[in-house]
Amino acid sequence: MLQFKTEKLTDRVTRIYGFCGELMYLVEGKEKAALLDTGTGIGSLKACVQKLTDKPVMVLLTHGHVDHAMGAPEFEEVYMNHKDDYIYNEHCSLEFRKAGLEGTPLEQEVTAADFIPEAPCGTFRDLKGGDAFDLGGTTIEIYNCPGHTLGSVVMLIPEERSVLLGDACNYFTFMFDDYSTTITEYEESLKRLSGELAGKFDTVYLSHGDGNGHKEIMEDVIAVCEDIKAGNTDDIPFSFMGKRALVAKAVTPQMGRRDGGRGNIVYSKDRI
Repeated sequence: MLQFKTEKLTDRVTRIYGFCGELMYLVEGKEKAALLDTGTGIGSLKACVQKLTDKPVMVLLTHGHVDHAMGAPEFEEVYMNHKDDYIYNEHCSLEFRKAGLEGTPLEQEVTAADFIPEAPCGTFRDLKGGDAFDLGGTTIEIYNCPGHTLGSVVMLIPEERSVLLGDACNYFTFMFDDYSTTITEYEESLKRLSGELAGKFDTVYLSHGDGNGHKEIMEDVIAVCEDIKAGNTDDIPFSFMGKRALVAKAVTPQMGRRDGGRGNIVYSKDRI
């Protein structure tokens, strides 16, 4: 049986490690708890969460992608920006999730019983910028950041001075899908978000890698947007699940930038 690894980050926040490299976060207040993202829907995340807290749990999804939202059907109270409904409904199928494991070590390890049954998002409640959730002495504030997907949101925990960026802004931000915004629109989103969050956080949580971002990550990714628009890019060919794109800045085998910069974007020339 698959077992999730967990890590207590603060008194309020626990990081949960998914089986495909995705990261989720459980945030606890005095009265309630919130699960930020639910991963690929492999293994019972609900059973893991029940071992971590006995408080009522709501689910807040950063966006509708297969590696962030597929465990949501295990929970009753789920929030997701409705602009991502169609992405979720496409990605939630068992066939789509199995296809994502092809060629990976997990392909042979994961059994049919390990997959959370698929379910459409018709019961999900809308989630958008300006929403706030009081867990009892701990608050989660929602900020819009369309770019990676149209419904991508960012979550601030003011009492912790921490922010979860999800995939809205990270060290290898995917911006090449048909439902992603243009690079110009994405830069505008990041500038607006950076202004809204100015002075409100010290810690950055991400949904992949080791989960730790640096405080200036939004400004650094904005700079990559500027370089893309100016043609100051390395444009390394990149393929993912049958789609082709370009990595703006050349990377090392460890996926850091060769030029020592921080932040990167995978994009398409026809979406600038």
